[in-house]
Amino acid sequence: MKRIAIVGSSGGNLYNLGGKEPEKLLGEILVQSSSVNLEVAGVQFVAAHGTMDMVRGDTQATVYSWDADAKQPAAVFQGSLEECNEYARQLDEAIAQQITNGTIDALIIMSSDPDGANRSVIKAAVERQIPIVGTGGTSMATVSSKGAKVILSSGTTGTTNRTRAISFVTALCKQWKIKYLPVIGNAKERGKVTAGSWRRINIRGIMMASLPGFIALALVLAISKIPGLSGLSPVFDLLIGALPVVIAAVAAKQVSDMEEVSIVAGVLAGILSQQGGIIGGMIGGIGAGLLVNFLFRKCIEWRFPTTTVNIIAGGVSGLVSGLIVYYLLAPVALWAGDHVKMLIETCVAFSPVLAGLIAGLLIWPAIIGGVYHAAILPIVLLEMEKTGNSFLGAVDMVGLVMVSAGITLANIVSPREKSEATVAAPGFLVNMGFGTFVEAAYPFMFSNKVVFGGAILSAGVAGMLVGIFNVRGTAYVPSIMAPLLSNNLLGFAISMASGLVCSFVITLFANKWAKRASQSAKQQAAG
Repeated sequence: MKRIAIVGSSGGNLYNLGGKEPEKLLGEILVQSSSVNLEVAGVQFVAAHGTMDMVRGDTQATVYSWDADAKQPAAVFQGSLEECNEYARQLDEAIAQQITNGTIDALIIMSSDPDGANRSVIKAAVERQIPIVGTGGTSMATVSSKGAKVILSSGTTGTTNRTRAISFVTALCKQWKIKYLPVIGNAKERGKVTAGSWRRINIRGIMMASLPGFIALALVLAISKIPGLSGLSPVFDLLIGALPVVIAAVAAKQVSDMEEVSIVAGVLAGILSQQGGIIGGMIGGIGAGLLVNFLFRKCIEWRFPTTTVNIIAGGVSGLVSGLIVYYLLAPVALWAGDHVKMLIETCVAFSPVLAGLIAGLLIWPAIIGGVYHAAILPIVLLEMEKTGNSFLGAVDMVGLVMVSAGITLANIVSPREKSEATVAAPGFLVNMGFGTFVEAAYPFMFSNKVVFGGAILSAGVAGMLVGIFNVRGTAYVPSIMAPLLSNNLLGFAISMASGLVCSFVITLFANKWAKRASQSAKQQAAG
């Protein structure tokens, strides 16, 4: 029997992907872990009543701990976020002592606060070198930088409560050589209608979860350019038409959370909403999700047979919502989407160099400030809807991914301290290999103002080159593949190289300067 502890918070991006429903988030981990006899021995989870990207000290929150008698997480304290963090520190000390005593074998962390509410736990985990799995790009980068034994680390974009729980337990079971088969579905939840459907409507969460569909579109576009494979062009057109269906299915699933029933409703609504583009698909899917919960509840109250309940909730909900969009809302939704894209195109046409420079200079402040996932990524997907690639998507790749890769590479080649090379290596490999995890550069940026300024400058230069070459592209793909998915292979490759080289050189000089200053200080102290 292995014992695990779960620590963290509802997070910023995580809040939109399950964090605002802490019981379900923690419950899914409990379902997966208990299926292989992984015992939960401690919980310290701070659930804010809003995304951490925009909270204040007086934002209300709830602290969850582990009820050993009931063998489930339980709310133990409510108050302002500041008060909850103070209370959570008591749980932090208790779980840290369990780790020190050897009664906890692993940690699951989500959007943690390694230098605050989770400081003692992380410190104890580092000292004992117990395996850690978790999500939250910023926090995981910090945890790794402290020397923790992280065996699984990722951001939260595109994840769900279930996929996160499965990935956590899979990694731990692989570490301990335990056979594990994921549990899909929870018998206790089956047939229930979760309250608060309106609160689960979150546009950016829907868009982010739909990202794989857009990447597939970009891949088909790239493959269709290969000589002899031009016959894939109709497939590209077909995929463009299918994007509203993807968006609708995701929207219905997130809003209703009724598993297959909500997916069927979303697909039906999406098919009927295609003329409204991805905005029309989103409206249709949200409407279908709301109707699924309403009709499901009513049919249960009317004591319809379960099969009939599913047919009505899934079929009628999708049809009604889809027909409303088809006959009434599709033209308005299409007009809105076209005007967003037209605004971007107008700015780029006015001065592509200036547009690229401004976008590059602002993209790091945007992601650090929580604006990226709220505004930039949805616009990227709107751009990709028609052409399979995007101006802002190209800036994302050259200004975030490649700059982060350059910073981490410099800390591999010439770190300020030897331990930083070990921290930087995984971040560099993930950025280059998968086009994501830009947060790997945070520890180095936040600890050195020159590196921070160099990141912004490098992103500005790379963005300017995107404008000069009139590049359209995307991130979230391997760096070697990214130019192939763009409209200008050479131009995108040069822009990417500029972001990497510029940030690499600046970070290299910053590290050398910092090392000299440190050595000089030591000599003066010794003298």
